[in-house]
Amino acid sequence: MPTRRLTQKEIDYDKLVHVLKPLSHPHRLEMIVGLFHNECNVTQCTERMGLPQSTISQHLRVLKDAGIIKGIRKGTEVCYKVIDDFAVKLIDLMET
Repeated sequence: MPTRRLTQKEIDYDKLVHVLKPLSHPHRLEMIVGLFHNECNVTQCTERMGLPQSTISQHLRVLKDAGIIKGIRKGTEVCYKVIDDFAVKLIDLMET
């Protein structure tokens, strides 16, 4: 079933900017695509992306503060997953 397009009056531009701005960095965009497919922790992100742990943590903080991802404690580690509906739709669009 086709998705109904929003009218210009129905679009919350402030919300879009709040999500799009953090995703404008290539590493953060790559991170949300990876987190959408596989929840993972900081160590796993570091290994997959080949970036320093501190850099990964900073990017995760930006995404978390924007409400795009959520950290879920599993024992001693925190696993992250994408929770923002718009970000999920964006990933779907990128992969089609």
